[in-house]
Amino acid sequence: MNKSIFLPLFLFFSGLVFSQQTLVTGVIVQDADEQPIPDVEISIEGTVLSVKTNNKGVFNLKGDELPLGEQVLLVDKEGFVSKRYPIIINEGETLDLGTLYLKVDISEETEQIGVISLSDNELAGDDNVLFNVSGLLQSTRDVFLRAAAYDFSATFFNPRGYDNARGKVLINGMEMNKFSTGRPQWTQWGGLNDIQRNRTLSMNTHANEFQFGDLAGTTNIDMRASGQRKGGRVSYATSNRSYRGRVMGSYNSGILSGGWSYSVLMSRRFGDEGFQDATLYDANSFSASVEKQFNDKHSLNFTGFYTPNRRGLSNAITQEVEDLKGRRYNPEWGYQNGEKRNVRIRTIEQPVFMLNHYWDINEDISLNTNVGYQFGTIGTTRVDNGGTRKVETSDGQVAYLGGARNPTPIYYQNLPSYYLRFPNPSTTDYANAYLAQQEFINDGQFDWNAVYTANQNALQTGGNSIYILKEDVEDENMISFNSILNAKLKDNITLNASLDYRNSKIENYAQVNDLLGGQQFLDVDFFADEDAQAAGVDPFALAQSDVRNPDRLVVEGDRYEYNFEYDVQEYNAFAQAQFQYSWVDFYAGANFGQTTYQRTGLYENGYYLGDLSFGKGEKLEFDNIAAKAGAVFKVEGGHYIDANVAYMEQAPTLRNSYVNPRINHLIVDNLKEVVSSHADLGYVYRSPIIQARLTGFYTKVEDETNVGFYFSQDDATSNFLQETMNGIDRVHLGAEFGIEAQVTPTIKLKAAGTWGQHTYDSNPNLELYSQQLFAQFDPEVNTNTDPLTFGDGTAALKDYKVEGGPQQAYQFGFEYRDPNFWNIGITANHFSHAYVSPSAIQRSQGFANDSDGLPVNNFDPDIAKELLEQEDFGSYMLFNAIGGKSWKVGDYYIGFFAVINNIFGEDYITGGFEQGRIGSYQGLLEESNRPGGPLFGNRYFFGRGTTYYLNFYVRF
Repeated sequence: MNKSIFLPLFLFFSGLVFSQQTLVTGVIVQDADEQPIPDVEISIEGTVLSVKTNNKGVFNLKGDELPLGEQVLLVDKEGFVSKRYPIIINEGETLDLGTLYLKVDISEETEQIGVISLSDNELAGDDNVLFNVSGLLQSTRDVFLRAAAYDFSATFFNPRGYDNARGKVLINGMEMNKFSTGRPQWTQWGGLNDIQRNRTLSMNTHANEFQFGDLAGTTNIDMRASGQRKGGRVSYATSNRSYRGRVMGSYNSGILSGGWSYSVLMSRRFGDEGFQDATLYDANSFSASVEKQFNDKHSLNFTGFYTPNRRGLSNAITQEVEDLKGRRYNPEWGYQNGEKRNVRIRTIEQPVFMLNHYWDINEDISLNTNVGYQFGTIGTTRVDNGGTRKVETSDGQVAYLGGARNPTPIYYQNLPSYYLRFPNPSTTDYANAYLAQQEFINDGQFDWNAVYTANQNALQTGGNSIYILKEDVEDENMISFNSILNAKLKDNITLNASLDYRNSKIENYAQVNDLLGGQQFLDVDFFADEDAQAAGVDPFALAQSDVRNPDRLVVEGDRYEYNFEYDVQEYNAFAQAQFQYSWVDFYAGANFGQTTYQRTGLYENGYYLGDLSFGKGEKLEFDNIAAKAGAVFKVEGGHYIDANVAYMEQAPTLRNSYVNPRINHLIVDNLKEVVSSHADLGYVYRSPIIQARLTGFYTKVEDETNVGFYFSQDDATSNFLQETMNGIDRVHLGAEFGIEAQVTPTIKLKAAGTWGQHTYDSNPNLELYSQQLFAQFDPEVNTNTDPLTFGDGTAALKDYKVEGGPQQAYQFGFEYRDPNFWNIGITANHFSHAYVSPSAIQRSQGFANDSDGLPVNNFDPDIAKELLEQEDFGSYMLFNAIGGKSWKVGDYYIGFFAVINNIFGEDYITGGFEQGRIGSYQGLLEESNRPGGPLFGNRYFFGRGTTYYLNFYVRF
């Protein structure tokens, strides 16, 4: 064919094909300055078909699945007033809507209160504190999840009973969860609220364009400079929760000439104490993002943030202590020179830097490649009362003398119950019990003067410090890389894929923070003398933290006691396909990867000589294999059926992989991947007036491990124990619902709730380790590494309830939004079925045995069942209120909002655990019969009373 004829024919038929494509297009800009708005969600009401605007605010809805005829176009983005446009879509035609304007929602400031609550509830840092997943839920408009994020989070409620290690948090597409715990370290980016408003949440195991995700969902925080809403904001907040004041200022340039954009923020949060006494808060936050758009295809963004912060911690207390001092009581502080000083200070200094490249290969394919680097330390202080001195006995042997009584004010010998511990009234010391009660009520705080005096007395006799302030430090350096591909293969088929790689070196060590008036501290274990006598060996080697540097004297800033590092590598490859049809949308995804751990000991511990503690340990390798699928079936009239299934094999966390990594290489027995199987089925209804969802779910988690540490009082196990469990299985079963109705243009009614039954589904293997046990071998042979087990070596936990906040929660509330930009909302929230964390050693066969290992003579199964019944914290209701007012003055938006939680000051327990100090039937029976109450009762975390948060702001 003649080429001169072919070319016009080709163009004609190409034009005919494209002209037959159905297309809805337009551009979204701010009404104030006509700046384009990226990432606006554009959808057709009554369908799940949606797209997002690009960096120029342009959107294109196209494809065979576009509904024809009269439709409603929904335009939605957090921080702007949502709009609905009636349109008519004709087959084969392009509907160009031109420029559409969005107004800033000046009432949306109140929606950020969940982010503020997050810093309060996402943990002060105690190892025993329960974690919740509320931080993952800030970006959702789902009625139930919003209730969980804002109103339920104060109770440490976890949707579906999941720990927040099962939720992924990404910043600019890069995962932020820590290897040590699996959890996101929220304080690492605390105080950056104003530039972290762009969040997307993938619920639970739903389709997710960044990575495979996890059971509790995936949140991506977009800090890209060009995606920030143009303008500045200055605010001041005051509260009685965690901090007393917060000042914040930020400015976003929008897209400037030459394709540049930038975003900067500075904030400070401060307070001598929050709701609990002496919980100081000292935090500064800095963030900067700069982006250069080279052309329509390429953009390069740099983001860096640094949020150094210091927090004063509190601790769990028994009911006896709460009765004496109230829920605001914090045992971790005392007066020094007339000022409150907290013993336990958590300090976090971990800056993060990211370089993000965005490449729009064509209209349908984009590639986002990211490189990140983070480094710095997390440190927590506490008092070490193990100070000692080395002496030579008359027979020429070495001995280490020293140590001191536990200075903690809630030490059991300081409490009235200690003097009432005998069941025989004739031996009960009522006089001293009364004196202890009055002293504790009138003071009951840490005695700084006593520890300084003890050290000064030791110094005068030529001795070392008896007490020091120790800091446990985790120093991490991590490099991350990932690349995320999104490709529209056809109008109704989308491919998501990513490659992820993370490499981390984590140093762990103790260092001397404060000698507390002394001059030096001897780096040995003062318990070694007792262990040496029990084992019949020389205490010299046992006492050494590092036998290669024996009897080392340390001063402030020196490392001591333990010193080791982890090398961690992880890679993951993820692919997912999404399909959209007129009657169903469905997806399928898979992930394959590997995680490796290796411990390197930098000290050779005296109890674990040679390669039991020093040098490189065994390299642990775990496969990360996962698959998921789901579908949304579209029924007429805004009705949908949503179904999802998932299967995952994942590496255990570092914390639950090693028996006691501070002093040895020992690995938890039978360590393997954690296996999760999940299914949920939901009904969704959407209309202009009503939004509703009802979902039932089932999750089975298998082969988890757990490592705990505690001191045992029982004769058979009297020592500091490391408790390991493997083969832990759990079942999470339940239903959740949320419904809201816009009954008038200004009034919205809402209700949400969940019924859950989350239980342990196995009797896991239980093993106990202690240094005393390992002392009972010849150091020349050094081969006895067998743990202590009882009976069949299991803990009878099957059918016990999983701890972690209420398993049932319900809410009813309303919101009123006045056209004159003021609003108020009130919710009533009911909680129940929250349980104490059960002690495993009390459920072992050793519970029924005496100290000689033989069954207890007077063992009564009925009494034993009563003793081991898991405590239910009972039910309670919390009432919360929120309201605010905004004004537009020229080009400025001025406003305030206030939140009051627990209006009526309800007293409630958010979590707790059974102490493992008493693990025998006889011991627990004696505890239950003590006239003054148990010496080692359950430890609780008590909820706050009435709290407030008040924020004033100016936007421009």
